[in-house]
Amino acid sequence: MKRSLRVITGVFKSSPTVCHLKPKHSCVPLCTSSTQGDSMCNGTHNKKALLSDTQLFDDQFEELLTELTERDLTDPVLGDALRRLREVLEYNAPGGKRNRGLSVIGSLRELLPPSQLTQDIVQRALIVGWCIELLQAFFLVADDIMDSSVTRRGQPCWYKKERIGLDAINDSFLLEASIYRLLRKHCRDQPYYIHLLELFTETSFQTMLGQALDLMTAPPGHIDLNRFTTERYKAIVKYKTAFYSFYLPVAAAMYMAGINSDEEHNHAKHILLEMGEFFQIQDDYLDCYGDPAVTGKIGTDIQDNKCSWLVVTALEVMTPGQRAELEACYGRHSEESIEKVKALYNTLQMPTLYQTYEEESYQRLQKLINGHAQNLPHSVFLNFAKKIYKRNK
Repeated sequence: MKRSLRVITGVFKSSPTVCHLKPKHSCVPLCTSSTQGDSMCNGTHNKKALLSDTQLFDDQFEELLTELTERDLTDPVLGDALRRLREVLEYNAPGGKRNRGLSVIGSLRELLPPSQLTQDIVQRALIVGWCIELLQAFFLVADDIMDSSVTRRGQPCWYKKERIGLDAINDSFLLEASIYRLLRKHCRDQPYYIHLLELFTETSFQTMLGQALDLMTAPPGHIDLNRFTTERYKAIVKYKTAFYSFYLPVAAAMYMAGINSDEEHNHAKHILLEMGEFFQIQDDYLDCYGDPAVTGKIGTDIQDNKCSWLVVTALEVMTPGQRAELEACYGRHSEESIEKVKALYNTLQMPTLYQTYEEESYQRLQKLINGHAQNLPHSVFLNFAKKIYKRNK
């Protein structure tokens, strides 16, 4: 049976900033029955009530950092390894936009009435959100090695740091393993625990398949623009990015809210995968046209021979002469070749084509929400859209 939920339509709605989080290192409610306790509780609660979800989320990272590296395993022989884990977590988990992680608590606030958002539920939503951020960090650490990337989030890629190198491969495994330790500790006694485990493992598998498609479409040292088709590009985007970046956080919130219906999840997936496709196209555009000081990374798609939206779209509209020029320059690391590709993109008016695509994509998204989110709050999807459309990083 479908679960009927309140529907919020029309305009973007920001998440409430009321805190329901437990105090750190405590399993007791914020308030006690004593007069002194009530007074202390009111002061603490009032201070926490001023915190936004973003502040609550950032505070939760410090708690899980301590949990994973100090309280979880206490065998003294693991001291060096746990210190390494802490360093890996501190360097790679925070620092991003945190849209994925914050979307768990943001979506849950739309799916449940405030009266049902207990301290425990809010805290678990923050932790599940951080599990998604750890999954993102796991993917990025490994992806940067495979792509020979230089910077990430405005700092050197983890493997580029002194004395790290390919040890970063094992560090990426540590990030992934931390996810399941956190889920087991905080969600094992919840009815949605198995759903979350299956969701994380299936999403990881889908993302790795997408990465495989990406790698084999443009193998190192082999440039073949015939491989760069719209069909292949959409497949890469769907599996490498859309599932974990968009469906995963909303689906996690849905399961936590008790929404287990395959029908409702399929409706949400239909909308969110469309949104994820746009997000990756936007990322491809910013790789070439974004300001590294704003995006936090130096774009390398051209020299890395990436099957990006820009090159796929350019191939569809260019002349045979322009294609010959692209074939001579794409995937080459010389500055001259890179600049020639960028000049060709400008000649083909790629910024204008992108702006047209962005507007059309947003209109399609609105229609999908109206057609598929009949029993889900529209704001779940609109809040996500607000974070990505017109972004510059």
